[in-house]
Amino acid sequence: LLTIEDGIFEVKATAGDTHLGGEDFDNRLVEFCVQDFKRKNRGMDLTTNARALRRLRTQCERAKRTLSSSTQATIELDSLYEGIDYSVAVSRARFEELCADYFRATLAPVEKVLKDAGMDKRSVHDVVLVGGST
Repeated sequence: LLTIEDGIFEVKATAGDTHLGGEDFDNRLVEFCVQDFKRKNRGMDLTTNARALRRLRTQCERAKRTLSSSTQATIELDSLYEGIDYSVAVSRARFEELCADYFRATLAPVEKVLKDAGMDKRSVHDVVLVGGST
């Protein structure tokens, strides 16, 4: 938490969760797609194919970034597994639902920072988020 007065930046408090990051959100989206693929393709498990999983992860990372500024992202992969094409549209609302526990986990560090700085949330004027899911 920073204060800025007369051009001077002062750090009032810091907090975070070093065990929670963009990769966790990527993994949640990958898990969703793996299950979706399995449901659409008679139980086929693409997790047995490292290349397919790697390609899927790359597209999930892109989708996560897209959802930062758009309400929907499409994950599309030609011949993802055993010649089967895969496509799924993911809304921002669905992504937020998939990652709700992670988003809730970010509240504790925010509350800690406010407490440590002796500030109330009403005195915060701007919030700057960093990372892939912002």
